[in-house]
Amino acid sequence: MTNHYYTQNPDVLHEEHHWPFTLLGNELLFTTDNGVFSKNRVDYGSRVLLAAFDAEKTPAGPWLDLGTGYGPIGLALAKRWPERRITMVDVNELALALARQNAVANQIENVEIKTSDIYSEVTQRYAAIITNPPVRAGKSVVSTMLTAAKDHLLSGGTLTVVLQKKQGAPSAKKLMTATFGNCTIIKKDKGYYILESTLMSE
Repeated sequence: MTNHYYTQNPDVLHEEHHWPFTLLGNELLFTTDNGVFSKNRVDYGSRVLLAAFDAEKTPAGPWLDLGTGYGPIGLALAKRWPERRITMVDVNELALALARQNAVANQIENVEIKTSDIYSEVTQRYAAIITNPPVRAGKSVVSTMLTAAKDHLLSGGTLTVVLQKKQGAPSAKKLMTATFGNCTIIKKDKGYYILESTLMSE
């Protein structure tokens, strides 16, 4: 079975959807397809994550949208903060093709969209890593996304994550606290927790 949204090449019957959605005060146009996560609207967790993210807290430098899917988080951030450079990565080639298409459709140029299995192709450090992790990909994938973030953040950089309480937010908070020495629940909304850790100077 290869048609999960977190696999490299989902084997799907294509059925494109086109729809507008307002994020961070900007109306964006999205094209989605079968084989991607939340294809009919931007999922609630991502919306809570975007609303809670505090750009002012992050140091100078680019941001990373880890597990971008068809791009709603990264593109919303890039549109809202055009002075920032956003790297958007995913393992799903179909989702990345849609993310590129969506970047063009919304005239967003301050993004780099590329294939990466978690951090495998991530070579620089970022002022912020933002992620709505693919819980269905399994605990080890999500745990790696959280713990290895430390190696890809600039000093003072933040890791901001959305997880549902029932899908492991409390244990993720413990893991982030163990990794970074800190983790704050910056928002709770309908069972979704927004967790944030900051990379302190060594």
